[in-house]
Amino acid sequence: MPAVVLPSPLLRHTDGVSRITVEGGTARDAIRALEARQPSLRGWVIDERGALREHVSLFVNDESAGLEHPLGDSDELYIVHAISGGSDATEVLVATRKGLFILRGDTGSGFEIVDRHFAGEAAEFVVRDPRSGRYFAGVTHGQFGPRLCWTDDLASDWQQAEGPVFPEGTDAAVARVWVIQPGVAENEVWAGVAPAALFRSTDNGESWELNRGLWDQPSRPDWQGGAGGLCLHSICPWPGDPSRLAIAISAAGVWHTEDGGTSWTLGIEGLVPGYLPEEARASTIQLCVHHMEQAPLDPQTFYLQFHGGVYRSDDGGRSWSDIATGLPSDFGFPLVADPHDPDRSYVIPLVADVDRVTPDSRIAVYETRDRGASWIARTDGLPANAYATILRQAFCHDGRRPLGLYFGTEQGALYASSDGGESWIVAAENLPPVLAVRAG
Repeated sequence: MPAVVLPSPLLRHTDGVSRITVEGGTARDAIRALEARQPSLRGWVIDERGALREHVSLFVNDESAGLEHPLGDSDELYIVHAISGGSDATEVLVATRKGLFILRGDTGSGFEIVDRHFAGEAAEFVVRDPRSGRYFAGVTHGQFGPRLCWTDDLASDWQQAEGPVFPEGTDAAVARVWVIQPGVAENEVWAGVAPAALFRSTDNGESWELNRGLWDQPSRPDWQGGAGGLCLHSICPWPGDPSRLAIAISAAGVWHTEDGGTSWTLGIEGLVPGYLPEEARASTIQLCVHHMEQAPLDPQTFYLQFHGGVYRSDDGGRSWSDIATGLPSDFGFPLVADPHDPDRSYVIPLVADVDRVTPDSRIAVYETRDRGASWIARTDGLPANAYATILRQAFCHDGRRPLGLYFGTEQGALYASSDGGESWIVAAENLPPVLAVRAG
């Protein structure tokens, strides 16, 4: 059987053993077999999308290799962590109503604003694709409307993508780019827009095509928008399976495809729209999902913030159980699922739809470590006497261990934690209203 040779930073997961023989016809198979034997290794080499971690390299014997490189019985697969002269500083991308701000630093020494892009325009969303290093931004000009831009280097100019735009005959125009999500297939990127539609790129975000399967849903005439309009804001590619995808729409529920977007089915069992008359709830699809995330290491586990309700799914987002007991409010927008622990997630509650500020005039991040059976208020370093609003895209993690968390408020503050939310610092103040935050 082939052998996997591990670097010293990973040996604590194998009780100090550096060379382990496993079964596997490819490098990916061997790593997955090793993860099955040593579960704490999950996420360290292959990320939640099924891609190789950005700063990890593979060699088969003395040859540089990818995840699909074939292995023979006598081969040795070396996992090598990148050596660089850089620091451990985190890059935080903060999209605001007055442009995109780039911050770098850490919770020990603090963060610094190092650059600003799209001055005077609303940066609606921003993300960096860890596979390619490419940055994407959804930007809206007050007079000239939305566009999607990309760059491979923040020191270079941004390029405007070809789209997303609706084709002729759809009688629709893109009003806002809500989310941009790296896919599973090579060079695949997804985008969700308003009015609720899904676009796909197969050339690393440079051009875009409308997914007609979702756009042509027979139920579309019955879809209703929430206060933010009819928007597709959550996209969950299936780890290791480019044919599967789950998306969420405000206010048209959760949709699934298992054939790359040709056909779609609803996944809404258990969601209770308390804002509707009781007699109308059973038959409606006017289901206002605020945010949805999948647990990468257990794709059957989803977490969802509803317009009145926090939910978990154990069957891949098909049916849902309310897990809001123990929270000060079941209303809110942002949610983060821990990429390393399917039992762990975070929410930031707001009072209600009629009073969208943090409860008890205090900012608190609530953490569950038992799939929503109980919640812990994380407030150390966060301000009291604060009537803050945190929007659906303004909360994120950095994928590190321990987990780094970051969120921004409509009042222009950015908060950071390097210990999974147990303590927080003010990373920035006096920014414009924050619309989205992502760790670069």
